[in-house]
Amino acid sequence: MTTAVASSLGVHSVRRGSGFCDPSRPVGNFVCSFDPLLFSGHGPRLGSRTGGRGDPDPLHFGRGARKAVAPCCAVPEDWKRADVGVGAAAEGGIGLEGAVALGASAARVAERQARKKAQRYTYLAGAVMSSVGITSLAVAAVGSRFFWQLDGAEVPLTETLSTFALAVSAVVGMEFWARWAHRELWHNTLWSMHESHHRPRDGPFELNDIFAIVNAVPAISLISYGFSNRGLLPGLCFGAGIGITLYGMAYMIIHDGLGHRRLPVGPLGNVPYLRRVVAAHQIHHSGKLDGVPFGLFLGPEEVEEVGGTEELQKEINRRIASARV
Repeated sequence: MTTAVASSLGVHSVRRGSGFCDPSRPVGNFVCSFDPLLFSGHGPRLGSRTGGRGDPDPLHFGRGARKAVAPCCAVPEDWKRADVGVGAAAEGGIGLEGAVALGASAARVAERQARKKAQRYTYLAGAVMSSVGITSLAVAAVGSRFFWQLDGAEVPLTETLSTFALAVSAVVGMEFWARWAHRELWHNTLWSMHESHHRPRDGPFELNDIFAIVNAVPAISLISYGFSNRGLLPGLCFGAGIGITLYGMAYMIIHDGLGHRRLPVGPLGNVPYLRRVVAAHQIHHSGKLDGVPFGLFLGPEEVEEVGGTEELQKEINRRIASARV
């Protein structure tokens, strides 16, 4: 932010022409700290300064005569907020201990935000590397097996079509398997592991992520067997493994990325049906409908089946409103 921009917003420095408040010079980003004591008229008057080099410059809003305005202290973004808090305590009379507590609270918030950002990048790196690796292997396996089948005198249409059909069926079937496992296993006998997904996450990963590895084991096994052998049965196994892999990737992008914001997903949040999917999953986490839905991609249909259409629409509207802020 520059002082020219600040001037265009009606923010003007009481002391012009020197220091970093020179309106002709761009400066670093500002951090504005509003003092309710000054706003209420019980604090010091505008323009009062302690005179130190590190003191913030008082600013005022508007151009007219003296008004009941909210002054703003502008300091470079790399200054310690605790220093601003102590300065406000000395001038505003809010107490040194209160100012120190305020500064410590601001420091904790900044530290927590930085930690969450680092955790998100850690998970993103792991997700990207695993996804790229699995996708590359799957693509290479499909290509190799296809050209391997073409080495014969004729294309085995039955085996090829069966592989494709089972891959599509596996994608659909995994949604119903995930719904059943989520309800009967994760929220039952395996709750001790899945509970980590329903609590604030401390770190880039959670114990619930193990389920992704568990589902990857049969997918890799089926693809390996189907890739290494010819015939109808290996072709079916190969297709099933590819279908499980595709569903797992879609689940990670929508559930972890769009739903829990562990991955950047770009404009996917603007897709109407995906917005319904995420809203339904949020209802699951809220527990408003006894845990329903337990599926993901067919979650909106589950919600509607138990009479939660109105609740689903409320959640959709809430997410749209929050996205516009």
